[in-house]
Amino acid sequence: MREVFAAALRWSGTNVPFALATVVDVRNAAPAPLGATMSVTGDGRVAGDIGAGCYEGEIVSAAAATVKDGLSRVLELDLSSDDIVAGGSGCGGFLEVVTWRPPGDFAKTAAAIVAGCSDVTFSVAYERDGVVREFVATVSGRGKLIVVGGTTLAQELASIASRLDYRTVVVDPRPVFATRERLAAVEELVVAWPDDALPAMLSARTPLVVISHDPKLDIPALRCGLNSAAPYIGLLGSRRAQTMRRAALRADGFAEAALERIHGPSGLDLGGVSMAETAVSILAEIVAATHGRSGGSLLRHWGAIHNPGLPVTSAGGADL
Repeated sequence: MREVFAAALRWSGTNVPFALATVVDVRNAAPAPLGATMSVTGDGRVAGDIGAGCYEGEIVSAAAATVKDGLSRVLELDLSSDDIVAGGSGCGGFLEVVTWRPPGDFAKTAAAIVAGCSDVTFSVAYERDGVVREFVATVSGRGKLIVVGGTTLAQELASIASRLDYRTVVVDPRPVFATRERLAAVEELVVAWPDDALPAMLSARTPLVVISHDPKLDIPALRCGLNSAAPYIGLLGSRRAQTMRRAALRADGFAEAALERIHGPSGLDLGGVSMAETAVSILAEIVAATHGRSGGSLLRHWGAIHNPGLPVTSAGGADL
């Protein structure tokens, strides 16, 4: 969603009038989370989308009207119909969308969202049923993916992880491997031993992937991961290497329950062999773990397709 606010920031800087359209209520299997936003200019340029199918054009038209008169509009979109002609998407969801003109100082908010250094809150005031309401959304800061090992795979992970809103940090004490020439997509290179660097980096929001294939790096990195709240600990390597790393950690005093946190070999069973395919496999497993899913085929999954609490935004509303 950052591209939406990047467009808003760009249009603010060039005095292009625009409005935003924000999801303020969702029900059932809606395709967008609370706080999902798109941006529309008066001359019809659009950044982002809400996934409302045939209703997307209606949202754009309402936002364009808001650009002209400055009035917020509330759209209630029933997506449950299977009638394509009538505009239903058949997803069974309901969206309430508000179109609104941001205040004059909104460029600061947009810039902070684009930077992604921290969580940023914005609010939308609107009227429904004669009551003035306020919707408050928080756009989460960019996540941080910690990779131990300055290998070719680290470059592939960083390239794809950026599209998942992660900043990739590579930790490797070997200056010959941790170079900008080798790892151009990596946003931060830390030339240090894992046990020196990782304790200050790892948190409940930082997945850890260990890919050095060197026990002098792998074992200290795993030790740090297990002593942290990292939501995902992945270890690349053969079955034999996995067994040896776990034996070393047992000797360090880690219980079997702790070792079960290690996803090793890291990644989902996609059958790929290239570096890019391996990176997709690992990042897919991280996404699944983040959402509490196993990573199986949706064809054989009969629950909700989307988790109702996506980590993109958190939101709340109140009457004023």
